[in-house]
Amino acid sequence: MKDKSFIIRESRMDETGRIMDIHRAAFDVAESETIARLVSEMLADPTAMPLSSLVAEGDGALLGHVLFTAVHVVEGGKAVPGQILAPLAVRPGVQGQGVGGALVSEGLQRLSANGVGLVFVLGHPSYYPRFGFESAGPHGFDSPHAIPGEAAEAWMVLELQPGHIGRIRGRVRCCEALNHPRHWRE
Repeated sequence: MKDKSFIIRESRMDETGRIMDIHRAAFDVAESETIARLVSEMLADPTAMPLSSLVAEGDGALLGHVLFTAVHVVEGGKAVPGQILAPLAVRPGVQGQGVGGALVSEGLQRLSANGVGLVFVLGHPSYYPRFGFESAGPHGFDSPHAIPGEAAEAWMVLELQPGHIGRIRGRVRCCEALNHPRHWRE
């Protein structure tokens, strides 16, 4: 699959069920339905706009999905817009073959081209730094809900447009669908 025998494109409204199936297949049974439901809710949540929902498609099948939704960094009464990457899923049969990386890279390129300054993620600290993400806490970005100390390094930020890190600090506010403490455990 590393030969890029797939394309990355925006998802369509009629693909929500197929996208939920990717998330169900990618995560363990205990969390798969919760994540699939969360994706469906985020896609329909007006507070998540603007959003970017990308799929990897190969041979007519959807192989992976990534979702970027709106966030705001709230500091002293003003809100600075950004995006959050949540979640990313790749079908088990093609994991480790570049699908997830291609989805993240394409999403970040599109967000940068659209002038997005900051992107956040709560994810594996061994995976996301390859895209430039680094720990958000030391830069003064608080997650929407408390993250246990041992998982604090999983809360990360990427500066796509220079001048945001070091100038902006505050609590990140996400869309309503994602704004529940149960979604903020890594």
